[in-house]
Amino acid sequence: MEDEIVNKVVQSSLVIFDLEDYYPTQERVVLDISQWLFQGFILKEKEFRDALKNFDFTVYQDKLVAITCTTDAILPSWAFMLVSSYVQPFAKIVVQGSIDQLIITYYQQLIDKLDFSVYDNQPVIIKGCSKKPIPEEGYVMATQKMMNHARSIMFGEACSAVPIFKRKK
Repeated sequence: MEDEIVNKVVQSSLVIFDLEDYYPTQERVVLDISQWLFQGFILKEKEFRDALKNFDFTVYQDKLVAITCTTDAILPSWAFMLVSSYVQPFAKIVVQGSIDQLIITYYQQLIDKLDFSVYDNQPVIIKGCSKKPIPEEGYVMATQKMMNHARSIMFGEACSAVPIFKRKK
């Protein structure tokens, strides 16, 4: 008689939370404002404002946008603010910085909106080993929110999870 292989993970009460399930599907783009600077370096306010007024920002419809300047131009803060005011009506998310900062902001907004009460008093594994580049900050944010609900939190995979948090009785 053969011994039946039993999947104890499937039979357990462990709940898996996978940040990869929420990875953005929207296009992520960099908006380089040096295109509106004189010779890519000098901000001439009137020309800068005119260029923004004449640009078709609908190309950023439903996209995640990181505003940056790829030259070594020294720019006032208001330049990025002004560009964001033109992009915001079309884009899903707008940040000043890199694509990495954009993804962190995306996860911060997502985690703030998620209902973690479904994990109340549950043992939870926050899944690691993703195929997509989940920022470490996303795991930290998820852990902080999850701690208010889960009985315990582990990180990784069920076969090799690392204990992170256990609610005191």
